[in-house]
Amino acid sequence: MKILIIGGNGTIGNSITKHLAVNNEIIIGGRTSGDEIVDISDNNSITAMFERIGKIDAIVCIAGEAKWDYMNNLTEEDYYIGIKSKLMGQVNLARLGRKFLNPGGSITLSTGILADDPVVQTTSSAMVNGGVHSFVQAAALEMEEGHRINAVSLGMVQDAYYKYKDYFPGHNPIPTSKVINAYLRSIVGKRNGEIIKVYE
Repeated sequence: MKILIIGGNGTIGNSITKHLAVNNEIIIGGRTSGDEIVDISDNNSITAMFERIGKIDAIVCIAGEAKWDYMNNLTEEDYYIGIKSKLMGQVNLARLGRKFLNPGGSITLSTGILADDPVVQTTSSAMVNGGVHSFVQAAALEMEEGHRINAVSLGMVQDAYYKYKDYFPGHNPIPTSKVINAYLRSIVGKRNGEIIKVYE
């Protein structure tokens, strides 16, 4: 398979990339590093990337940002960071990218536990994660040519435990093996319109 992984050099993406690279052709996209430099908040950047790459079998996005802060501190512009990047960035990857998917291809977006179990300072991130979930479920109803779309929603992953553990007291870190398997279920399996949740 020819697989595009946006964020393939990141904390989670690196593990996914290494696993899939054994038997597949991997193209890594990123804002500052990778085989393709792309800004998912810019439609022109997304389109140019797909035109360079051509036809592919799977699109995986493990990227997108949102502002973390107390709600009293967040401005309207702060919310737009997450809306433009993690929400619309992924929506536009799916919207524009499916034109380049081979028949039977898949799209896998990424969210997280905050959509279902938010913590303090995450009103923006929780909002966009929930938006991606709803988008995936609705978009799946209109997929063509056997295309599929899912989202992987993870809890606090083991590799980021020390960075985020103070935000998630009492949460069990997700081992790398479970993270990889969640993405495999979307990319290689037959699921469509599902939010694949791995929270423990």
